[in-house]
Amino acid sequence: MNKKVSFRIIMMAVATSLAVFASCSNRSSKDGSDEEKAKHGDILNGRLSVIVDETLLPIIEEQVDVFQNSYKDSKIELVSAPEVKGINLLLQDRAKTAIMTRKLSASEEEYFKKKSISPKVFQIATDAVVFISNTGRADTSITVENVVKILKGENIGQNYSLILDNVNSSTLRQLKDIGKIEKISGKGLKAMENGEEVLSYVAEHTDGIGIISYDQWLNAKRSFQNKDKIRTLSVQNSLTKEGDNKFYLPNQSTLAEGLYVLSRPVYILNYQPDMGLGVGFSAFLTGDRGQRIMLKADLVPATMPGREIIIRDKVE
Repeated sequence: MNKKVSFRIIMMAVATSLAVFASCSNRSSKDGSDEEKAKHGDILNGRLSVIVDETLLPIIEEQVDVFQNSYKDSKIELVSAPEVKGINLLLQDRAKTAIMTRKLSASEEEYFKKKSISPKVFQIATDAVVFISNTGRADTSITVENVVKILKGENIGQNYSLILDNVNSSTLRQLKDIGKIEKISGKGLKAMENGEEVLSYVAEHTDGIGIISYDQWLNAKRSFQNKDKIRTLSVQNSLTKEGDNKFYLPNQSTLAEGLYVLSRPVYILNYQPDMGLGVGFSAFLTGDRGQRIMLKADLVPATMPGREIIIRDKVE
C-alpha cells in the first residue's frame, strides 16, 4: 500500500477516535507524574514544540488552547518566528513540527531524507496576504502589479510607501514569488518587526500601505485598539488569464471561490520520526473540530465541516 495513503488512513482513524481518547486522557491525568508522561508521550499526551509562522499565530494559539483543554496531559509550546527563521529552526532540529504557508523545498527536504524521516504534511486552512491603509487615505484598492513594481524599485508615481511586517516574512516571500523578484529594492519600502507594528504605523500615518496576513487582520478586528482607523484594500483579480479584472476584498467567500488572488495554503509539517503528539495535533487540526475553529474564525478550512441535520417524523 502507498505510504501516503496508509498514513492518511491512520490520520482518519486518529481523528475519529480523538473524542473517545479525550475522556480517557483526562481520567489518566490522575495517575502518574507529569514528568513520567512527558518522557513517554504518545499522540495525545506529552510535550510538543511547534514552530509557527508568526503571521498565523492568532489562529494557532486558539487551536492550541482548545486542544490542551481537551487533552489535559498534552503540552504544546509555540515558537513564533518569521518564515525564514522558522524554516531554519526546523532544519536545526529545534522542533519537529511546524505550521507554515509553504512546504519545504526539495533541497530543504534533503536534510530529513538523509535521516530517513518521511514528512507528514497536511493543509489545514487557507489564509491570504492583505493590504491595509489608514481610513484617511482616498485609496480603496490596489493592484498586485503595482506592488511588484514598487518592490522592484520602479517609480510608479505613488504617494505612499509599502510597510512590510518583516523582511523575512511569508507575506513578502509570496509577493516576491509572484513578481519573480530575487532582491527587493529599498525605495518606497519601510520594514517593521512584525504585523502589530504594521497595524500601529498604518493607524497613525496616512503615507503607508501595510502588508499583513488575513489572520492578523481578523485578529486586529477583534482586539486592535485603533481598528477603526484602518481598512483593507480590494485587490484586482488580474494575475491569470482566467481573472475577471474585478477588485475583491479579502473575506471567507472570495478566498473560497478563488476571487481574491493573494490566497495561500496553511500547512502543518510533521517531521517526527514516530507516532508522537505531532500526529495527534495534526489529526485535531485536520479533523472536524479543528476545521470548525478555522471556519468560525473566518478563515477557509481545508475541508468543510459537516452539519448535523435532525429529521423529525412529525412537525410540531
